[in-house]
Order: sequence, then C-alpha cells, then structure tokens
Amino acid sequence: MGSRDPGAGVQFDFWDPEDEGFWEESGKRLANRNLWISIPNLFLGFAIWMVWGVIVTKIQGIHDLHPDLYSFSEWGGGLTGDEYKALLYTLAALPGLAGATFRIPNSFMISISGGRNVIAATTLLLLLPMVGAGIALQDPDVAFLTLLTYAVMSGVGGGAFASSMSNISFFFPRKMQGLTLGLNAGLGNLGVSAMQFSVPIVMGFALFGGMSGSAIGGYYVADAALLWVPFCAFFMIAAWLWMNNMPEHDVANTTDSLKKYIWLEGIGYIAAGIGVSVLVASRNSEAFDSPLMGIVRIFVMVALAVALTLCLMRYATPAPVKESLLDQWRIFGEKHNWLMTWLYLMTFGSFIGFSAVFPKLILDVFGYLPDGSINPWYDDHALTYAFLGPLVGALIRPVGGWMGDKWGGARVTHWDTIVMIFATIGVGLIIVEAKASQTPEDFFLPFMALFIILFTTTGIGNGSTFRMIAVIFPREQAGPVLGWTSAIAAYGAFIIPSVFAVSIAAKVPEYAMYGFATYYVSCLGVNWWYYARKDAEMPC
Repeated sequence: MGSRDPGAGVQFDFWDPEDEGFWEESGKRLANRNLWISIPNLFLGFAIWMVWGVIVTKIQGIHDLHPDLYSFSEWGGGLTGDEYKALLYTLAALPGLAGATFRIPNSFMISISGGRNVIAATTLLLLLPMVGAGIALQDPDVAFLTLLTYAVMSGVGGGAFASSMSNISFFFPRKMQGLTLGLNAGLGNLGVSAMQFSVPIVMGFALFGGMSGSAIGGYYVADAALLWVPFCAFFMIAAWLWMNNMPEHDVANTTDSLKKYIWLEGIGYIAAGIGVSVLVASRNSEAFDSPLMGIVRIFVMVALAVALTLCLMRYATPAPVKESLLDQWRIFGEKHNWLMTWLYLMTFGSFIGFSAVFPKLILDVFGYLPDGSINPWYDDHALTYAFLGPLVGALIRPVGGWMGDKWGGARVTHWDTIVMIFATIGVGLIIVEAKASQTPEDFFLPFMALFIILFTTTGIGNGSTFRMIAVIFPREQAGPVLGWTSAIAAYGAFIIPSVFAVSIAAKVPEYAMYGFATYYVSCLGVNWWYYARKDAEMPC
C-alpha cells in the first residue's frame, strides 16, 4: 500500500483482488467501503432520473380535474385527450434519451477521471435540475419547454449507472463479480421504487414549508423534486471523503481529472441537447404522421444521439483524454460486445423503460372508461401501486447475479427470457380487455400480477447478463463493456415511453407490448446460439 492511507479518499499504490492474501488482509474492507458509498449515490441517480414518470402522472391527474392547470397552452395551442397523454409520455421519455446519451461518455470515464472523482461530481450535478424543477413546478402555468429542460438535465442520473458499475467492477475479484455488481445495480435500482413510493406521499403536504410553494390542485408537486436536494448534498460529500480512485488509473492530479470529467460530461450535455432539439423540432413533421413512421423517428433519434456522442468523443477531446478513450474503444472490435449489448438492452432496457411508464400506463389503462371519461373506481392507483414493479425488479437483481454465478449466466438468461416473452404477451392481452370494458378495474389484478412477473424477469436477467460479461471479457475490458452495454440499454428509458406515446395516440397500446415480445424472441435466439446451447461459441 505504500505510505498513503487507502482510507484517505484519493488513491493508493497497489490493488490485486485476485490475490487472496491481499484481499483478506485489506482489500475486502476497502472494496466494501467503496461499494456501500457507491450504492446510495447510484440510488439517487436512479430516483432523480425516473422521477419525471411520477411527476407527469400527477400533472395529468391534476389537469383532468382542473383543465386550466398545467395546460401547456403554448404547446401548439393546447392539447386534450390522447394528445395530452402522448405529450406527457414525451416528458417521461426525454430523461431516458438524455440519460442513455450521458452513459456513453460515462462508460469510459472511470479510467480517465477516477471513480471517487466521477461519483462525487455526478451527484453534485444532480442538484441542479432538482432545484430548478422544484421552483418551476410551483407555477401551474409553467412552460412545457422549461420542464423539458430540467427533465433532460436529470439524465445525468441515468448516466451515473455506467460509471458506477464500471468503477465497482475494478474493486472485486472475478468470483464475486455477479453478486457485487448485482448489489450495486440492484440496490441502486431501488431508487426507482423508493422514489415512486415516497414522492406521492411528500406531494401531499408542504414538506419544506414555504419553500414548497402553494398547493396546486391540492398537491405540492414541487416537493417531488425538492425532496432529493439534501440527500444529494450529503452523499456527494460522503463520496468525496471516503471513496477511492484505482492505482491503475492515472488520476493523481485531482484538478486535471475533474477537468477531463467536465469535458466528457459536457459532451453528454451537447449530444443530449441536440438530440432532444431535433426530436422537438420534428414533432409536427408530416413525414412522421403515421404510427410506423413515429416508431422510425424514435430509433432515428437514438442512432443520432449515439453517433453524435461518439463523434464528439473521438474528434473533440484533448489528446490525453483521446488516447485513453481509443485504448478502451478496442471493445468495439469485439463481436461479443455487440451481442451482449443486444441482450442487455432486453433486460435493463426493459426494466428502466417499464419503470418510467408504469405509473402513467396504469392511469391510462384503468383511469378512464372507453368513452374517455374518468373511471370513478380509479383513486390514484397508479401512484399507490406502481412502485411494486421496480421494487421487485431491483431486489431480485442480486439474486440474478447469484444464480448466474451458481448455474451459469447464459442458462439463467435463457429461461428468464422465455418467461419474459409470455408475460409481455399476457400484459398486451389484458390491456385489450381492460380498455374495452366499462369496468376496467376487473382486470387490474391480473395486469399487476403479469407486470410483477415481467419486472422479476428483468431483474434476474440484469444480474445474469452482467455475470456473463464479467466471464466473457478480461478484467481490463469488462469495465468498459459493462459501461457501454448499460449505456445502450438505458435507451430503453426513452424507447419504451416513446413507443407507448405513439401507440396511445393510435389507440392501440397493446401493440407496444407485442412489439417488445417480438424483440425478446430475437434475444432468446442470440443467447441460445452463442452462449447457452451445447458446443456454444462462448459458454458462460
């Protein structure tokens, strides 16, 4: 360890978690400390990234009863019915586009800027959109573009996952990768369900007194954002004081490391901003009038955001940063990097995408009768029960990692995907029945049961696929691959809400579920052929 104290929070001289003597003597203690500070910071990232799914659900409920509140009248002269619902899906989706885009530079950031530096600085950046949104939401006449701006800035929380997972992968021995990555991701993912449980409660009273503003439609919507500010401040300081940078990462000069971090995070802001601007500018284009072209537009935006981010990282970064980036970019020449990206999009992309839309989907399916009137049975059920899905998905994730360690990641992923396919089709069939019924609440319990199964499979698959990556790739590549696959998978938080926006506007939300099931079938084939079958190319 040299003369430096590994508890000082900066950097130490030696690290080899595969050396059992070193691991038991001092490595385990240091690694566990970094893990248990990393988890709450990632927890906050997920909570803030996904909070807009709850905010828009509450805004829609207030607007249904008080059409003059949160009317967004400047948005094309005002919207009603399914058009208004589709617009709010967009507000829930754009943090997903931004967060996934932020993940791309975050995937390669740890080796360049250091884990302790990156995690503390990222949590600091999460303060900004929450303070801004906390002020803006106190005005029921707030402009939609104002909320959109803060929603996009919240994408920093989504980006945090890639750097957090990459960082933790350096601390633990290979035999513990499934469990520890599952703990970091799974308990971090709990930020979604904890947020969905707590935010509806705090919106019911003035949590911060006068700073919460006045009640709007009986609710203090601003508290949905303000709630997270003190927690961010506390855990940012904890990360700065007690986390560590790896000795193999040349980040001894903290000022230079933070400059590199700001540069790379700035690329995320630029690319996300351009992608969102193009998306907004194209919203009234006749070329995207049909549902099919609306879907095409979604994937064009994803491709644009990815390409723009990579180009900026390749051609608009200083030479020292670029050298490290290009060294890590060798993963793009690895076939299994792309195959695992496809599989991980199925697992984490589904988890985060369904988490983003689940409250609003419950409202849209069960909150209205076939003629569009409000269902008298509905009593804020979306914000009462929606947290259960992400809760189950997050809690089961470490179990998925453990199952992968015990029985093999590919085998667990195979059977998990089969269950995903049937659960997704089942949800689509339930939606068909519920939306045509005068008593849609009759289908609420099977809808919830199938979605809980679906969230369970996304959680198990999250753990098992990450275990596969840790086995397939050598240690120096596993971190960047984990970051890259998580970056692309995070676009699920944009794709799934956007697909629902298109299908809701076309009055066929069940088609979204059938489309997702078709994609899952392709993942089943890829996993079986390359990893799970007898004599597979890369059994894991």
